[in-house]
Amino acid sequence: MSVANQLSPHHNAAEGGLPVSFEFFPPNTPEGHDKLKGVCEKLAAVKPEYFSVTFGAGGSTREKTLAVVMDIAQVGHQVAPHLSCVGATRQSITELLAIYKAAGVKRLVALRGDQPSGMVTHGDFHYANELVSFVREQFGEWFHIEVACYPEVHPQARTPGDDLHAFVRKVEAGADAAITQYFYNADAYFRFVDEARAAGVKVPIVPGIMPITNYTQLARFSQTCGAEIPRWIDARLRSYGDDRDAIRAFGTEVVTKLCEQLRSGGAPGLHFYTLNQALPSLEVIANLRA
Repeated sequence: MSVANQLSPHHNAAEGGLPVSFEFFPPNTPEGHDKLKGVCEKLAAVKPEYFSVTFGAGGSTREKTLAVVMDIAQVGHQVAPHLSCVGATRQSITELLAIYKAAGVKRLVALRGDQPSGMVTHGDFHYANELVSFVREQFGEWFHIEVACYPEVHPQARTPGDDLHAFVRKVEAGADAAITQYFYNADAYFRFVDEARAAGVKVPIVPGIMPITNYTQLARFSQTCGAEIPRWIDARLRSYGDDRDAIRAFGTEVVTKLCEQLRSGGAPGLHFYTLNQALPSLEVIANLRA
């Protein structure tokens, strides 16, 4: 299966390779904030298309997200803040986007988001397609809007068909591109893209890439978000126990090969979930550009 007909809206990011982008989460401490500036500087050396910054459940990191976004924008990099439906009102979204627009931010990642336990009110938006529609109504074409999609099916979707329809609705609402949940099975991505194309989706679908550095952490994330760790990868990672160097070397090899498959199949870019680390993503990119 080929997705060679995908087009990325920008091609300035890679020197002889695919466009890349990097995702951060807002640190909880001043020390973490300072460290992230250094990580950003190292990753900027490979000329990414943009950096994205996540938004905590229910908007719990709004101010921290805003601070990181402003830091990245002020040094001249393209940045895409995450925007979540949960707990958000039309007024709060309008006010936040006005701040971003005034700072010259041109990209967004619009998500439904996860509702924190104990939170009762949903806010004015229930689904990401509603949020995308609202942003388009209020700000026209100012923002380039990315949305999420799930090659291995969203863990809360009733069926794969329902999940695909939810994605289609987000694109029809005005999304410019999509970023997938991470995965380690390239066939799942290519099949999802083919199904999305058959459903009329024409926007670029950029694979999300999770470098492997910590087995326990990866297993926890994957259980929560429904991303499958193939059995052969899981067994190998378990066998390394606490040998971090072995886990990292094997992880870099696995993720590099995955990215090579995606590139060969016509993926329009690679979006790295960095977990606020530079080296794991840079090692994979160096392998791809070698």
